[in-house]
Amino acid sequence: MPKSPKKLILTCGLCPGDIMTMTVAVHSLHETYPGQYLTDVRTPCPDIWQNNPHITPIADNDPEATRIAMEYPQIHRSNQTPINFVSCYTEYLGEKLGRPLYARSNRPLLYLTDQEQGWVTMLQQHFTHGRRTPYGVLVAGSKCDYTIKQWPVEYYQEVIDRTLGQFQWVQIGETGHNHPRLERCISILGETTHRMLHRLVYHASIGVGPVTYLMHLCAAFEKPYVYLAGGREPVTFLCYPKMHTLHTIGALPCCQNNACWKSRVVPLGDGDPKDKQLCDHPVLGLKTPVAKCMAMLQPDDVIRIVQRYARLAV
Repeated sequence: MPKSPKKLILTCGLCPGDIMTMTVAVHSLHETYPGQYLTDVRTPCPDIWQNNPHITPIADNDPEATRIAMEYPQIHRSNQTPINFVSCYTEYLGEKLGRPLYARSNRPLLYLTDQEQGWVTMLQQHFTHGRRTPYGVLVAGSKCDYTIKQWPVEYYQEVIDRTLGQFQWVQIGETGHNHPRLERCISILGETTHRMLHRLVYHASIGVGPVTYLMHLCAAFEKPYVYLAGGREPVTFLCYPKMHTLHTIGALPCCQNNACWKSRVVPLGDGDPKDKQLCDHPVLGLKTPVAKCMAMLQPDDVIRIVQRYARLAV
């Protein structure tokens, strides 16, 4: 008699960007060992798993289910070895199961129904009277825990101003995070559900921002993304096929040979231990303090890439 599939409940309480890469682990498990597992998840963002063909509802009190708290400890050796974030959860899951398991996708997996793909975007519904227009999506802010990811607000504005007429820009961001309102773009800050955001990115032409949720959404839908990296993360750790990484590894003493993995530009005085993980070269005098490695990335660097895709979007 064939064995029944083993039931797994995979848990993770991290942010949506992390959960996006966890979809690769679930996909890879079923691709590698078809029919041998039933998987369910417990994460803060159920919308990421909507319509996922590898998810089977499993009760919390199911005595046959094994719970695995998903982690990615490989990050601690990302400066020394070519670890890619998209494969971290997958390799960790293989270790917990005691079986070989490697990433079977080079991007996260999201599943929109045909109906969702056909729905008009928020832009068409609320701003363009149903007309389709090429647009880009950008994240111009940061969370308080990792302010070192902030690119100068003035630079974002310059990108928008100098590419007007080539792209309509849409600013997104979560309520409660630091998102300075930009001019001459459509702001839907705090106005999207996860699923609405997924559809918005699905129809977009390009994304711009730091390492954030939007990066992983663009990768899932195979959209180009201009990644403003600076010197915080190793170049090899975050890499998707259509991503353009602008970094400063090797250009400053603090990230001469390795990424710095610092958290904040200046202390916030909120009692968070990240106040002690500060940038070595903060740049003050802008609308918000930024790390020197981020200030070194110029608007021209981004605009060249944006204009390349603007020609394709016509």
